[in-house]
Amino acid sequence: MQIETITTHPYNDQNPGTSGLRKKVKVFQQPGYLENFVQSIFDSLEDFAGKTLVLGGDGRYFNRAAIQIIIKIATANGFGELIIGQGGLLSTPAASHIIRKYQAFGGLILSASHNPGGPDEDFGIKYNVGNGGPAPEKDTLAFYQRSQSINSYKTIIADDVDLDNLGTRQIDGLKITIIDPVSDYAELMQSIFDFPLLKQSISSKYITLLFDAMHAITGPYAKRILVDMLGAPAESVINAEPLEDFGGHHPDPNLAHAHELAEIMFSDHAPTFGAASDGDGDRNMITGCQIFVTPSDSLAIMAANAQLIPAYANGLSGVARSMPTSQAVDRVAASYNIPCFETPTGWKFFGNLLDAGKITLCGEESFGTGSDHVREKDGLWAVLFWLNLIARKRQPVADIVHGHWQKFGRDIYCRHDYEAVETPIANAIVEHLRSQLPTLPNQTFGEYTVKFADEFCYEDSVDGSISRNQGIRIGFTNGSRIVFRLSGTGTVGATLRIYIERFEPDSNRHNQDAQEALAELIVLAEQLCEVKKRTGRTGPDVIT
Repeated sequence: MQIETITTHPYNDQNPGTSGLRKKVKVFQQPGYLENFVQSIFDSLEDFAGKTLVLGGDGRYFNRAAIQIIIKIATANGFGELIIGQGGLLSTPAASHIIRKYQAFGGLILSASHNPGGPDEDFGIKYNVGNGGPAPEKDTLAFYQRSQSINSYKTIIADDVDLDNLGTRQIDGLKITIIDPVSDYAELMQSIFDFPLLKQSISSKYITLLFDAMHAITGPYAKRILVDMLGAPAESVINAEPLEDFGGHHPDPNLAHAHELAEIMFSDHAPTFGAASDGDGDRNMITGCQIFVTPSDSLAIMAANAQLIPAYANGLSGVARSMPTSQAVDRVAASYNIPCFETPTGWKFFGNLLDAGKITLCGEESFGTGSDHVREKDGLWAVLFWLNLIARKRQPVADIVHGHWQKFGRDIYCRHDYEAVETPIANAIVEHLRSQLPTLPNQTFGEYTVKFADEFCYEDSVDGSISRNQGIRIGFTNGSRIVFRLSGTGTVGATLRIYIERFEPDSNRHNQDAQEALAELIVLAEQLCEVKKRTGRTGPDVIT
């Protein structure tokens, strides 16, 4: 093969966020931009010569072109094998599983997750390490530092690789294997859940379901598993074809963006169960007839009922949640006398706990749940978990949720997102909050007295690494909380996320509307952060 060394210059904005580097497509299309970042990753890794790299993405615009670029750079840098999803497609959880199953050195996943796709929208890339999980902070910092001094990258002169035909081929000593993106993942799901029970429950119509793939990556996975393997009617999976622009929609599985599903689930002809997943297949939204299950409640309910699932029949070693996620799962862990860990936002923080066997289930309020079967959150896994739960408990979703609240109490919870806030304004809001922390404890605001106010700092119990400045927490003596955090998943400005939570033990008050129950805390959150005052906005862009 003919290897070329191409002279380049650094770009100053290649610092990976919570889960990889995400920018507008046009940014990635700049000369050398993608090439620089990929070469910076390879320059920061060691001992991968001759080893295997997994490659795939969610099918968004620029996915196929980016894969061809990466193939050439990976070849020039000495990888021995590339495992690539057919058509360049792999869901993020499937990629994690494939890295683990085939003992690959690592993988590159091309996705901007739940962000919009298309020529004028978003693209992203992240590196996953050998355990199948996102690169830890020490690695992403190394990638960024290398990107600031890079002056050349390696590539080869070669024709593009056929991504659409399955099989293995050799190119000048490099082995390229194009795999079915679904088969390995479907086999894994079959080993976790009770497929015969699910098939019987669906065929008898005890369970009727609707899954919205949002024209994103999970369409082929849902059709194979839910329709072909479990026997659900073909119309049970909607928006099933992955499109480069997600059909012009925002592939974020919440009530605002999965409105087609939401309208059906809150109608008079709703099926038993409804769900949606996002751009790259790692997030999930769970609904039942006339009910939406918050991600925080979903995690807690999974933890409380895990022993009903074949793979978790022996119980859980522990659970973990991201710091902004409600404390509902903490109450389950305390009741079952198992450890519960609070981590920063970002799935990579769960990886060490999973590898060390300290936890079995984990989740985030941002519509992500997962377990030790992979090292990513997993949307379709969560859907199958709930289906298996319904089939075993022989209860509708609403009864499962209300029964859980009856036993553990309800953590009434919501998140307000202020999107694309100008970065200087967003940073000023955080500094304003930070300045109040020393004086907030013991202050009383209406019925709420501040117990603590801090900026979350996480010390990893496995490797001792410390992650600072992970969000501002204000906790009250009655167990309520307000959390403020700047998100690392957007591509324009900054998203200020405000998380509001109040514990309600009284079962007579469990059916309150969240916005009404949290009204006093919502007003207090604005009083503390002044986001409306500072941005001129009248309210959040998204409420979940």
